[in-house]
Amino acid sequence: MKSILPRHGVAASPTQPAQGAQPARSVAVDGHRQRMKSLVRTAGMLPVLVLLCIGFGLLNDGFFTLENLSIVTQQASINIVLAAGMTFVILTGGIDLSVGSVLAAAAMAAMIGSNIAGWGWLGVPMALAVGLGFGLVNGALISLLRLPPFIVTLGSLTAVRGIARLMGHDTTIFNPQLPFAFIGNGTVLGVPWLVIIALVVVAGSWFVLRRTVLGLRIYSVGGNPEAARLSGIKVWGIEMFVYAVSGLLAGLGAVMSAARLYAANGLQLGQSYELDAIAAVILGGTSFVGGVGSIIGTLIGALIIAVLTNGLVLLGVSDIWQYIIKGLVIVGAVALDRYRQRGSART
Repeated sequence: MKSILPRHGVAASPTQPAQGAQPARSVAVDGHRQRMKSLVRTAGMLPVLVLLCIGFGLLNDGFFTLENLSIVTQQASINIVLAAGMTFVILTGGIDLSVGSVLAAAAMAAMIGSNIAGWGWLGVPMALAVGLGFGLVNGALISLLRLPPFIVTLGSLTAVRGIARLMGHDTTIFNPQLPFAFIGNGTVLGVPWLVIIALVVVAGSWFVLRRTVLGLRIYSVGGNPEAARLSGIKVWGIEMFVYAVSGLLAGLGAVMSAARLYAANGLQLGQSYELDAIAAVILGGTSFVGGVGSIIGTLIGALIIAVLTNGLVLLGVSDIWQYIIKGLVIVGAVALDRYRQRGSART
């Protein structure tokens, strides 16, 4: 008697999905979950930014005025530029504690160049070159000599600060006729040049990180440097690149700062800027261990720092408490990063 069963086993019930449908559905669900995680990671601090704005707006009527919002965005601009460079570095699992000092030295170079009769614009490329030079030195020590990034950039923080003071003979350099002063004080259709530059840097960074092979390699090195090396990626070259970018953007931040102030001082300029940049990056969702993060998140983090600072000033909070609160924000950012890592380990 012939069996009425199918040749390869029990026939599927008409009400039961085909066996291949379940894995396909599982893959789709997993993909959706990953997209949601990426969205939460990128804009995870956006509600905090919105709540801060609403809170300060309720506590002070002057917060939402056009003049104050312009001040907030301009104050955030330099930190956004520095934090963009810091994002590249931290994505590879590194750190750059020297950006504040590099900014000071590059700003001194900008002011020195601006005072050369007939060659005032030379200050801009001089600042960029100084920033790039210090970034390459940091990158070489870290990528070629395999020294710890924390130690190298901590040493640079102190040494470059001393160089900045030597460049100006420990005095402030002024130039009331600064040829590129419009960068710090001018506008285009009502939008400050500082904000335009910051947005261009964010857009360029996003393109490199999300739309190029170089960006993919940066994430790969941060995720697993040994696996990246075995796959043929020149890890040392990627590390050189990210520290060079950090230095170059510190030089750009120096031009923006000098243009805004018409002056530079090797001792005071850029003090604690590295902490604000790191806080912005971590608040924005980039992990300290590397391989995870986005430049859009960094933008949100930098705006949180700027809004917090501006709001505390409007409320008349003293400098002492401002330092305490910003310090707590940095600690909270690190704690948030650890929480994200644990969440990733569970999933």
